[in-house]
Formats: sequence, C-alpha cells, structure tokens
Amino acid sequence: MRKWHFVLAAAVFAFVASAQAAGVPKYISDAVADKARPEKDTARDANRKPAETIQFAGVKPGMVVAELVPGGGYYTRILAKVVGPKGHVYALTANEVLKPIPKAADAANAIAKDLAYGNVSSIIEPADVLKVPERVDVVWTTQNYHDLKIEKYFGKPDMATLNRSIYRALKPGGIYFVLDHSAQAGSGERDTEKLHRIDEEMVKKEVLAAGFKLEAESDALRDPSDKRDVNIFEASIRGKTDQFMLRFRKPRK
Repeated sequence: MRKWHFVLAAAVFAFVASAQAAGVPKYISDAVADKARPEKDTARDANRKPAETIQFAGVKPGMVVAELVPGGGYYTRILAKVVGPKGHVYALTANEVLKPIPKAADAANAIAKDLAYGNVSSIIEPADVLKVPERVDVVWTTQNYHDLKIEKYFGKPDMATLNRSIYRALKPGGIYFVLDHSAQAGSGERDTEKLHRIDEEMVKKEVLAAGFKLEAESDALRDPSDKRDVNIFEASIRGKTDQFMLRFRKPRK
C-alpha cells in the first residue's frame, strides 16, 4: 500500500511539473492535482486532459460557472477548485432525466454537500431553459451537448430556446464552452442517440444563431484515427474518441 501511495504521489508531482512547464496556470494544475478527487476521475485525466481543457475554456479564480449536465462530477470538482472560494459552480441537472435515470443528480448533490467543495450548488430545473440565481461568467458543457438531442433522456428540448437562455444567463463578455464527441461531417444530429456523437458544425450553427461569437477552437482532444462511426461506449474507442472544443463569447455590447 505504501508503495502504491508513493507511485501515486510521484505521478501527481510529475503532472504538476509538466503542466506548469507547458504554461498551465498553477491554480489549474493544483485543482487537477487535488487529493479530494476520486481515483475513478484521476484515472481518466490522461485521456480527458482537464488542465488543457480548462485553460482553453478560460475559467479563472473568482468566476461563476454554470455547468450543464454535471454527470458524475468529473469537472464539477475541478471547476470548484479553479474558481476558488470567491467563485461558485452551479451544477445543473435537468429534471426530465430523473425519470429514466433517477440517480442522475446524486453525484452533484453529494459534491454540493461535501465540505471540500463548499462553493458548489446543485440545481434541478427544466432542460429547455437555463436559470441560475445570478449572472455567470461561464456556461460549461462537456460531452453532453449531443445528449440534449435524445428525447428519452431530456425530452429533446428546443435548442434555440435553450441557447438563448444561456445567452441571457451570461454576463456581457461571458463564455459558452462546448466540448463533445465528433460525428462525421454533415451528419447533423443523426448519430446523437445511436453513437452519442454530434456534428460540430451543427453545434456552431445553433449557438451562433443565439447571438454568440465563435472565439476559438482547440485541437487538444482531436484524434484523427477515430473514424467517428462507432458508439463512444464501445471498448475499441472508449476514452479515445475524436472530440472538438469550442469557445463562444457573448458580445460585451
């Protein structure tokens, strides 16, 4: 057991050192290296690249973040540590998903009750309109924009209405960050339920229609070996999908 702890500590130290060498701010590398994170999450870091992802998204200490569909809380914990005690994270679970998945909000609820994450609130609300107690700096959604297209889970909300509500919830100059599994070009929402993927051009079109500006795209999670024709949960591709990252900005005026 002691040997395992030594190996784990050495791996964490190596991650922090390499992240800082790569220009990742210390507040991000420290959040990823947080010892309160469960092992099931840290085991996924090599594939999910949370430090690079958060740096690209532009999340910083003191910010208020609304996280859509927090799932198991992989990013909820990291975001909470990045924004720190002067910031806040609203973990938003759609009430529609509680019927097919009754425990969908359990992870977010547990994190919100954990003293290590006192700046997290778990909120359950309708999928089609984002409502938060205050204007936020960032609306964050990772690997689940496509899920909102699946009727049996979310009732297939009107994305135009949802994206407009996200626009209203953001402060002027606020960020809308979307990361998801890539579908084949031109496929639209064809593969959202069958393969759990979405065509990034459809995402761009829908978000831009709400008034956002596309500020940047990242290739950090790209994988050209993924043909984008297999369900993301298949053993052959799980954790190795081609993924896109998009950072949209709400104009300041």
